[in-house]
Amino acid sequence: MHQLSRRDLLRGTAGLAGVAAFTLAGCGDDGGPKDSKDLSKNKVGAMDNFGVGTAFKASKPLKFSIAILSNPAYPYKPDWKFWSELTNRTNVSFEPTVVPLSDYNQKRSVMISGGNAPTIIPKTYHPQEGEYIASGAILPVSDYLDLMPNLKDKVAKWNLQGNLDLYRQSDGKFYLLPGLHEAPWHEYSLAARTDVLQKLGIATPQTWDDVHAMLKKIKAAYPDRYPMSDRWSNPPGPGANNLLGILGWAHGTYAGWRWESTHWDDGAKKFVYSGAMDQYKQTVQFLNTLVAEKLLDPESFTQKDEDARAKFAAGKSFVISSNAQSLVNEYRKDIAKVPGATVAKIPLPVGPVGPLLDGGTRLENGLMISSKARNSENFVAMMQFIDWLWYSDEGQMFARWGIKDQTYTGSVDDGSFKLASEVDWAGLNPGAPKALNADYGFQNGVFAYGGSTKLLNSQFPKEEQEYQALLNQRKAAPLPPPKPLTPDEREQTALWESGLKDHVEQQTLKFILGERSLSEWDAYVNELKGKNMDRLLDVVNKAYERYQKEHG
Repeated sequence: MHQLSRRDLLRGTAGLAGVAAFTLAGCGDDGGPKDSKDLSKNKVGAMDNFGVGTAFKASKPLKFSIAILSNPAYPYKPDWKFWSELTNRTNVSFEPTVVPLSDYNQKRSVMISGGNAPTIIPKTYHPQEGEYIASGAILPVSDYLDLMPNLKDKVAKWNLQGNLDLYRQSDGKFYLLPGLHEAPWHEYSLAARTDVLQKLGIATPQTWDDVHAMLKKIKAAYPDRYPMSDRWSNPPGPGANNLLGILGWAHGTYAGWRWESTHWDDGAKKFVYSGAMDQYKQTVQFLNTLVAEKLLDPESFTQKDEDARAKFAAGKSFVISSNAQSLVNEYRKDIAKVPGATVAKIPLPVGPVGPLLDGGTRLENGLMISSKARNSENFVAMMQFIDWLWYSDEGQMFARWGIKDQTYTGSVDDGSFKLASEVDWAGLNPGAPKALNADYGFQNGVFAYGGSTKLLNSQFPKEEQEYQALLNQRKAAPLPPPKPLTPDEREQTALWESGLKDHVEQQTLKFILGERSLSEWDAYVNELKGKNMDRLLDVVNKAYERYQKEHG
């Protein structure tokens, strides 16, 4: 979804967080989880008849500690209507530890390592939770799914078991409760000046070959300009992270924002290293061609977002990476002074692997629970509350849109949903004086994610809903099998992966910009081998085989 909290941006400090978290002291006798499954003494405040569709309300006032990420786009406010209305509905309030977005990963690690982490720890991106397991600091939440009927219902109804299996660790359990989506979805693509395409007689591109042809026609008409100048070059990555990500996916590998070190080769029935795949070479070759033909601005891989936007606004470029919010809230405003200028997202271009969506997008960031919570007399009530707020239809609607007939009217189910006249969010109600997130606390990424396709689409203007409907016609790619590592394996491979990834990023940029010839690709792969690529793959594939043997 980006957005200021894209998965890969938050993962950027996961490695450092892991180093601190790996040496955590265990909870043991000072409040660690019980081995017994007997919950008879942990039901204070819980509902006896909680189930799917049940509105949760604790039988007595409860307060749970929670980590709250304060997003600079809507900084935390203690007087948000979200807090008071949540308490009114559920009899639950929070004791928040508020952490700025820029410090969240590091602060989370420090709190856990110091043994003073809040009970509920949201905004965690898989596989970040793996770094905290060996110490016993976080709860194996898969042991307690019977307390979460809404989550179980959606997993079964939406056929998400295979996705959840990818979160399992070497013990067969998972430790992160992720956001659940009904269907795969993909918001990021490229935006193009549609008035220029119409002027030049260029049809909307459907494939990456079409994108190449489009850029060449624009270059012929505007030889003194780069047809495309891209953004989102913030680390991690060699730059142009969305462009690399969607192009790599279209070729059948991971790159840019979508980077993962290993890729499942279904034909060989083993994991291979993403940065050494022929498909990765094809991705790099395509971008090298665009740069060599002066179709893609080489500054796309280093420039700041505002510089890329300025070039697009001034007509110095005509194509740029985009999501729904960037299109409406940035690009259309940027080009408003250009007579006749129009811009729209193009359908996610199709590459050699065909029109496939990433099934992995059906899970989103989620929350960890401190293992000490298991001993609380309110444990069952807390799990019911989490299940209601994060996984029930009612809780998800509340977290996203607020209070019916106050912040919104209608229903997402029948298409009558509409924000109140004085409330805006992401340009859905331009000119409204109040922001749903900044002024009320709803649409907060700590709570509002996942849900049905109808709920997801309710946050988009009609144009984006039509875009999503078009992509929903595509099939989801098969999921890779689980390959959970032991704590020792995770510690060792993290060191290898860091050095390998740095080299991949450096050489990727050199290949794209023509600073290194692609005739040296084999030498580059040998360099990866010298940096423990084969040893990494050996550990990963043995982990896959072990999991298959022990857990099927």
